[in-house]
Amino acid sequence: MKIFPAIDIKDKKCVRLIKGDFDNKTEYEISPIDQAGKYNDHGFKDLHIVDLDGALTGKTANLDIIKEISNKYDLKIEIGGGIRTIDSIKKYIDAGVEKVILGSSAIKNKEFLKKACIKFKNKIALGLDTKDGNLFVSGWKESLNFKATDYLKEINDFGVSRIIFTDINRDGMKTSPNYEATTNIAKISNCPVVISGGVSSINDIKKAKELNNKKIEGIIVGKAIYDGDIKLDELVKELD
Repeated sequence: MKIFPAIDIKDKKCVRLIKGDFDNKTEYEISPIDQAGKYNDHGFKDLHIVDLDGALTGKTANLDIIKEISNKYDLKIEIGGGIRTIDSIKKYIDAGVEKVILGSSAIKNKEFLKKACIKFKNKIALGLDTKDGNLFVSGWKESLNFKATDYLKEINDFGVSRIIFTDINRDGMKTSPNYEATTNIAKISNCPVVISGGVSSINDIKKAKELNNKKIEGIIVGKAIYDGDIKLDELVKELD
């Protein structure tokens, strides 16, 4: 199972939000580039980045940071946050990113998602963010009153290469991921699924691996690393 240590960028700093709330954030002293270096030095191969400035503005606000991380370290990067145009996707891929995560723009406009998947084959991931099973968009402020499972069935043949499934109620809360909901998504999905939201301890990683579900590709770990609940030396031992 892949482990994706996370970096959320806001104002050039590493931050973590609680349930996606910009008013409930914690800033950390280390820079995103140095944090990526720590992950690289510990032997991680994958990296999950969210450009929170991009999420707010719809622009590739921290492209320079992404380029530097990509050039400096041997990490496979997936990035999301306000990516709303084909041009933005191309900028990230040209910067060396492995996968670009589309969210609200793709969910609201399925034709945009289909076009992106055709143009950038095997490069497009899709973020499905849910609360009580319903899809949320626009920084998790807008409910579509539509089940993630129903949406997934509609776009399953578009060519999405990875699903990042987040239970909003768990995100940043360190209350353990929603394994049941993730497993239900994996049953439907034509592509691999990554668990996101709620990782609190190394036991959560072990439990994810114990699911022994080949469709569940990996798990994202964020706040628990920054808060010291999971040590990188301990986490890297769980890599397959």
